[in-house]
Amino acid sequence: MFDPVIAPSGTLLGLLQRGRGDGTLHALTAPRAEALAALNHCVLRDPRHDWQLENRSLYYARLHLELNGGLDEIEQHLFSGEDVLDTDESRTGLALAVLGHLASYGRRDALDLLRRYAATGSNWAWALDELALRDDDAGLRSLALPVLARFPAGPEGDAELAAAVRDAFEPRPWRLWADDPRPEVGARVRAAGETGSFDRWQRQLSPSGPRPGWSVRAVLDWAQQGVERGAQLHVPAARCLTAVAGPEDRAEIVEAARTGDEGARCTALRYLADHHDPDVLDLIEAATASGPRPVVDAAVAAFERMRSVAAVERARRWAHRPDALGGAAGRVLACRGGAQDGDLVLAALREAVRGDGPDAPTLWTLVDGAGRLGIVCAAPVLRHIYRETTSSHLRGRAARALAATDPSFPTGFAVECLWDCEESTREVAARHAEIGDARVVEQLRRLAADPAEEAEVQTAVRSRIGPDATAV
Repeated sequence: MFDPVIAPSGTLLGLLQRGRGDGTLHALTAPRAEALAALNHCVLRDPRHDWQLENRSLYYARLHLELNGGLDEIEQHLFSGEDVLDTDESRTGLALAVLGHLASYGRRDALDLLRRYAATGSNWAWALDELALRDDDAGLRSLALPVLARFPAGPEGDAELAAAVRDAFEPRPWRLWADDPRPEVGARVRAAGETGSFDRWQRQLSPSGPRPGWSVRAVLDWAQQGVERGAQLHVPAARCLTAVAGPEDRAEIVEAARTGDEGARCTALRYLADHHDPDVLDLIEAATASGPRPVVDAAVAAFERMRSVAAVERARRWAHRPDALGGAAGRVLACRGGAQDGDLVLAALREAVRGDGPDAPTLWTLVDGAGRLGIVCAAPVLRHIYRETTSSHLRGRAARALAATDPSFPTGFAVECLWDCEESTREVAARHAEIGDARVVEQLRRLAADPAEEAEVQTAVRSRIGPDATAV
């Protein structure tokens, strides 16, 4: 899937693509045709950089209901010829998830579309998972024959069916079909389930990789073999060293961290960092100065995992470095530094935004650190990240940091966060939004009554408007 093209944050489309609460608020005051066009653009062209992590479906479904939108464009998208040519689930997953939420809100046309697509579409498994949560038993039973017809009788088809049953995210339809009295349905699904369980049992009986009797050298060689075939095994290899290495092996591991092959060096650095070896910080510094890129990355990651006082003290020395180790030092201080490290964390935050923009991966940790340390001077940078990032998770982290650093947050961003696409961000808003705004009270009551809302959000809402609360 290609990276989505995200519109500017000041446009209606840009707000909706980001999942911001202001997107909903602006859409409800914009001309309906314009709002629906922007909404459909988002649903049919998934704007998320990480569709497995970020939420949008409930956010878009709620706005779809508010606008009383039809499903014609979603139907055309699902049943177009492209569905046969492009079977990547990211092409249709968001649309199917939106239909699932619409069905849970009582939209019968959405339920019917999901049933049709489960019977004929390429991404049928996703549609079936949505139906498993929302359809009745009769509706699911009616899909047994169309779904099983995808797996022709014979060894190959039976193997594919066994894998589908074994890997199903929602098992309810398969359990219903296993009880079907028809032999071409019930007996076949039961046999597929038994085959999948047997395959899993066989894999557990014959694992690959290190054995308890392996030596330190054998583990290091295994890590290097992984590098040679394109696999990164230094993390599991470091765990294996914990099981097989003793005090007498330290010299060999230190030497591997200093001069070993790529796989052995990465493994040794990880192991020594996890065990807070007294020489590991010097070894990490040497690795970042002279090692190849994979070794540098492993050294930096190992350093960031360290929890010792020595690691924090070294981070204060390294924070001014302009390389990867300097960036890691800023993140270490953000996670484990004290109040005296606020200026270093703020400098790292500003440099990351200036150098890599509002979506830089390092910002996740630095934003959290700004909030944890209560760096009031970071509020302007945090507000910029909140507005501009295309990651709804990073925006949520910025909102939590602003709640701790920005006195204007309760009357500003916290209000729009009540409509945000991420439940964790809505929870922050429910705890901080200023009750004096009539929109806030109305939205809090909606969230409290919405059965699709997450329990954590509703708990936060009820702490503000429940019978024991005095705010409303």
